[in-house]
Amino acid sequence: MVISMDRWVGKVAIVTGASAGIGAAIADQLVENGLIAVGLARRPELIQEHAKTLNNKKGKLYAIKRDLRKEEDIQGAFKWVEDNLGPVHILINNAGTGTGGGLTNTSTEDWRKVFDLNVLGLCIATREAISSMKKHKIDDGHIIHIYSAAGHRVFSPQFNVYPASKFAVTALTETLRQELNSLGTKIRVTSISPGLVATELTTLGTKLPSDVREEFHKRPILKAADIADGVVYVLSTPGHVQVHELTIRPF
Repeated sequence: MVISMDRWVGKVAIVTGASAGIGAAIADQLVENGLIAVGLARRPELIQEHAKTLNNKKGKLYAIKRDLRKEEDIQGAFKWVEDNLGPVHILINNAGTGTGGGLTNTSTEDWRKVFDLNVLGLCIATREAISSMKKHKIDDGHIIHIYSAAGHRVFSPQFNVYPASKFAVTALTETLRQELNSLGTKIRVTSISPGLVATELTTLGTKLPSDVREEFHKRPILKAADIADGVVYVLSTPGHVQVHELTIRPF
């Protein structure tokens, strides 16, 4: 099997949640490989600062301020990309959130924030990407969901609805794959399930309870760049190869 990113050079890829962590690392790798990467986030200034360090690379990184919990923000971002950069060939659904605490002591508002971003935001962005691909007759695009090993197994009672939101992505990935197959398109969909990664949601953040954060520090942990490497691998496979799911665990 020939591994190459050549067919994506100059193509447009949207990365949600690209201001830090895994999203920033993915955007970096895409630009390194010659793609036009568009980072969506509520903190675009962080993406803009990062873009300055990539000026001598093959591709280019753009930043758009968007709240991925708002449908109009997502739709506006895709319209801007089409109007200014061209059709979308790749969507990396990376944006996600969670909150510490059990189901019995967290608020409905906390739960709603998690589902609005982790599930509905992902669905809306996916719908808009597929719509763009169909409109421009792009039959070999790629949708990649970055979610979590928590989408396959509940590891702790202290993350309330977070695992449920990730289990939802497991089902949504398969639903989308079956739908695309039924439509006769060659647009591929892949889910990447990382284990524990050092990000603002884990060891680098301050929002989690101290005991949970301390427990994270005791475990083997991945770097954001490890997940970005997985994205490049998935995109590098030939058109006849479907990477259904890639699980990346710390060792």
